[in-house]
Order: sequence, then structure tokens, then C-alpha cells
Amino acid sequence: MRLDKWLWAARFFKTRSLAAQAADRERVRVNDAAAKPAKELRVGDRVAMKQDGGPVRTVVVQGLSAVRGPAVVAQALYEETADSRSAREQAAEARRLAPEPAAALTQGRPSKRDRREIDKAGGGWQRWSASMDDH
Repeated sequence: MRLDKWLWAARFFKTRSLAAQAADRERVRVNDAAAKPAKELRVGDRVAMKQDGGPVRTVVVQGLSAVRGPAVVAQALYEETADSRSAREQAAEARRLAPEPAAALTQGRPSKRDRREIDKAGGGWQRWSASMDDH
């Protein structure tokens, strides 16, 4: 069975073309070797893939299916390695504990609440224009 079809059927990618693109960009490895989308996959093969900037996810092929079925059926097609699972859980925990990026913003457009506080303070809001800077 083709690698891109299996990745799509196992629900790692939303479309088969996205699975093929990932393989073309060498983000998918089969048995520690770079794999093309048409690579023949067999039960027992070890597939390592990098998705969405997260850690490398490694799975062992348990079954083959050319059709995309429900998630429960798709999860039966592979078994994730213990190392991969722990790395994914650690990355999720790190994302959860990371500071909110918007909290670091000190400049930019004021929120509705900020605008009301500016109006209450009597500072007023002045519109900025690039043409006004020239004068």
C-alpha cells in the first residue's frame, strides 16, 4: 500500500495531497529512510513523521487500509511508540505552561476596554495619519 494513502487513511493528514507533500518534503521517514509518497508500506514498518512543528511522531504499522474510516478504525492501523507518546505529552505540557503571547504586547491598537480608560482619563483619542507627520 502507498505511504500517502496509509497516512491519509490513518488520519495523520486531512487530505492525501497533504500527506504526499509531507513525504516530498522529507518530513516522513519509513524504517529510518526518507520516503516518497509512493513508497510501499507493509505491516511492521516504522513510520516517523514531523507535523505542525511538534515533536517527531513515531508509529509502527499494525494494519493497512485504503479507505478512510472512523477515528476508532484509523487508530487500529498503528501503534505509537512509548518514546513518541512521552515526547508528545511533554510538548503539550510545555505549550500549556507557556506564557500567553498577547500578554507581552505593550503597543498596538488599544482594546475596547483600553479605549474607555483613555476616554475616562480625558486624554482623548487622536487619529494618526502618515500625511500628518509630513507637516
